[in-house]
Amino acid sequence: MPAKDTVRRNKTAIQATLCGDHRLILNKVHEKNLITMREYNNLKSINKEDVEGHVVELVDKIMNKDEDTCKAFLDLLQTDEDIKTTYPELKNIKLNESCLLITPTPVQECASVDSDVLPQESKRRKEDKPYELNSLPTGLCVIINNENFQAEARNGTSKDAQSLAVVFSWLGFRVLMCKDQTKDQMDRALKCFASQSNLAQLQEFNVMEWSGSTFADLQEAPKHGDAFICCILSHGRNGEVLGIDKKPLSIKQITRTFKATNQSTLTGKPKVFLIQACQGGQKQHGVLEAGLQTDDDPHSPFIPEEADVLVAIATVEDHQAFRHTTDGSWFIQSVCQQLKEGCPRNEDINTILHRVNNEVAQKEGCRKQPGAIKQMSEFRSTLRKSLVLSPHHK
Repeated sequence: MPAKDTVRRNKTAIQATLCGDHRLILNKVHEKNLITMREYNNLKSINKEDVEGHVVELVDKIMNKDEDTCKAFLDLLQTDEDIKTTYPELKNIKLNESCLLITPTPVQECASVDSDVLPQESKRRKEDKPYELNSLPTGLCVIINNENFQAEARNGTSKDAQSLAVVFSWLGFRVLMCKDQTKDQMDRALKCFASQSNLAQLQEFNVMEWSGSTFADLQEAPKHGDAFICCILSHGRNGEVLGIDKKPLSIKQITRTFKATNQSTLTGKPKVFLIQACQGGQKQHGVLEAGLQTDDDPHSPFIPEEADVLVAIATVEDHQAFRHTTDGSWFIQSVCQQLKEGCPRNEDINTILHRVNNEVAQKEGCRKQPGAIKQMSEFRSTLRKSLVLSPHHK
């Protein structure tokens, strides 16, 4: 059995045992370099009423890492003399289990597939389960903020970037920002984040990190958690966002940079893209008839390459997106406000974005002539589960 599965299978027993001295196990995993100094400091300073919360966060942190880390963790529990003395109950937990591999039964291409292999009730419970967000931090929130173009500045975009940083930091994400990127820089920066490149490779893009009140120089290489947020603030046109050199990068290419692969640490994890950019030059006008929305939630035992992605865009194709020069854009400010209101109520991201759509749709670009200038945000999703973001308790 893979080490990660062994930890997961014995998670409750491991946590209950390690609660006997949570500081010892924290120091031991840090000594073995199973967690970084940043993670050690975060875990040490968690504001919990009892020790159980500290142990749960530590075990979740280990499980969120790769197979080698989980294997080293199990080895530590079984071989370290201090640990064996402090936690004698560990010897009663099966930490070296193995299991037979089950070869999946192949199906013929284009043949009909029996969708009722699992009992209907069991399938429903599995599908209703939300994405697990146990890592600390929850994940990365990357902001590309293109403010200064050749002959103009996108005034108000710094307000959007700050609002995003505040709300996603509150939701437990590490917030990073790349400012004023060309088309090629945007493309290469996103590929670096997707592949978890080291700090030296990211220096080209002048990556800054939100420190709680402002953006400062990045000190530690970013690592993915259980979710990924990408915010693009720029000019744009149909299906594209522009670099500060006015060259276009397609939204499709941006999202496919993070598609599922056997090597990606984000495979099976939710990836949310928030795009504040015009999608054309047309102004939208108000009418008295509501639009129609359809949803489709396919079920499959395998994860498609482009699964687990949600893209929310400030406006529909061909149309402009509006931004106040001091207060920020209609769309991003609404996203931030609705996250602040909905996340403490455990609302999923789809519910929150539906509310964003409604709020943006209510705004008027011309007070003297209601309905003359409107905006309609939209989002599309291949998320397979509900995504519920929760405030981070430090």
